[in-house]
Amino acid sequence: MTNTANIFLPTVPRTPAAKATQPFPWVGLITLAAAVFLSVTSEMLPTGLLPEMSESLNVTESQIGLLVSWFAFTVVVTSAPVAILTRRFPRHGLIIIVLVIFALSSVLTAIAPTYELVVAARVLGGVAHGLFWSVVGAYAAHLVPKAQIGRAVSITVAGGTLAFVFGVPLGTAAGHLLGWRLSFVALGVLMLIGAALVWKFLPPVARHSTSTSTTDAAASAPQGGRRDATIPAVVLICFITGITMVGHYSFYTYIAPFLLDGLGVAASQLAPLLFAYGVAGAIGLLLVGTVFGPRPTLGLVLGLAASAVSVTLLALFSATLPVALAAFVLWGMAFGTLPPLMQTRMLHAASPEIRDTASAFYTTAFNAGIGGGALLGAVLIETVGLEFVPLVYVGLLVVALTLVVVTDLVGSRRS
Repeated sequence: MTNTANIFLPTVPRTPAAKATQPFPWVGLITLAAAVFLSVTSEMLPTGLLPEMSESLNVTESQIGLLVSWFAFTVVVTSAPVAILTRRFPRHGLIIIVLVIFALSSVLTAIAPTYELVVAARVLGGVAHGLFWSVVGAYAAHLVPKAQIGRAVSITVAGGTLAFVFGVPLGTAAGHLLGWRLSFVALGVLMLIGAALVWKFLPPVARHSTSTSTTDAAASAPQGGRRDATIPAVVLICFITGITMVGHYSFYTYIAPFLLDGLGVAASQLAPLLFAYGVAGAIGLLLVGTVFGPRPTLGLVLGLAASAVSVTLLALFSATLPVALAAFVLWGMAFGTLPPLMQTRMLHAASPEIRDTASAFYTTAFNAGIGGGALLGAVLIETVGLEFVPLVYVGLLVVALTLVVVTDLVGSRRS
C-alpha cells in the first residue's frame, strides 16, 4: 500500500503495545537497508576508482583517497549540529530529503571539471551523509521492541555490507568500462529511485523511541537535572568505534593500489576481488544476525581478533598470492561483523531518551575514523610506503580489542 502520510508533518508515536503486537517490519527495514546501501556506495565509490579519477583530474592517487577524508570530516563537523537543527523535523521526511541531496552531490561530482569542484560536491554529500546516519542510526530501534533491536540493526546495516558486495565492485566495473563520471551519474539516478521507495514503503516514526514502558523510561531519565546515566557507556563505545575505523580506512581506502602493486593482481581482477571481500562481509553480517546479535561483546572480541590476524597474514604473505587472498577474504568476513555489533551495543547501552543523540555522536565517531584513516593512510604512503599501512592498522585493532576486553571485565566486576 502506498504511504500517503504527509512526510512534513509530525508523526503520532507508536505505543509499546502496538510495537509488541505488530508483525516484524520486514518491508520497512529492507527499504531502510536500501537507503543505507546507496549511502555507503556513494561514500566509498572513489576507493575503487582511484586510478581513473587520478588520471582524469590530473592529481595523485593519495589526493583521490583524500576525497573520502573530505566526505567523512564534513560528517564529523556537521553531523551533531545538523541533527540538532533538524530535531523537530519528521525522521521519514528527512531521509527522503537526504537521498535527493545525495543524488545532487553525485551528479555534481560527475560533471565537475576540476579536483576542487569534486571536493566541493563531496562536501555537500558529506553534510547529507551526517544527517542521514543521525536519523537512520536509531530508526530501526524506533520500529521494533528492544529485544529485536539487534535483529533490526543487522538488517539495516546489511545495506552497507551489500554496498561492499555489489555497490563498490559494480561501480568500479562500470567506471572501468564507461568512465568514472558515468558511474556517479548512475548512482545519482539510483538515489532518486531510493527516495521514492522510502516515501512509499518505509513506515514513519516519532523521533523518540517508546519501546520501553513509562516506568522504565522514567527510571532511565535524568532526575533532578542530572545527566543521563548511560552517557559514559555511549562515549566509550564511540571511542572504540573511532579507533577501529581509523585503522580500517587507513588501509581499505588504498586497497586498490595495494592489490595491484603490493600483491601484483591484474586490473581486471580488482572488481572480482572487491566482490569477494563484500560477500565475505555479508557472511560476517549473517553471523551477527544468527549468532552474535544477543552477545555483541563476544562478537566484537572475535571480530577484532580475527581482523588483526587476517590483516597481519595479508601483510606478511603479500608475496604468496594464495595465502594473501585467503587472508583478504577472511578480513572481509571479520570486519563485516564489527559495524552492526558496535551499533547494536551502542543502542543497547543508550537509554531510549538519548538514542537519536547517541546515534548522531556514533556517526561522528565512525566518520571521524573514516576520514582520519584515509588521511593517516595518505601520510603513511607518502612517508614510509604502502606496505607499512596494514601493520599500523593491526596496532590500532589491538588497542580497540584491549579496550573492549578491559571495560567488559571492569563492568562484570561492578555488576
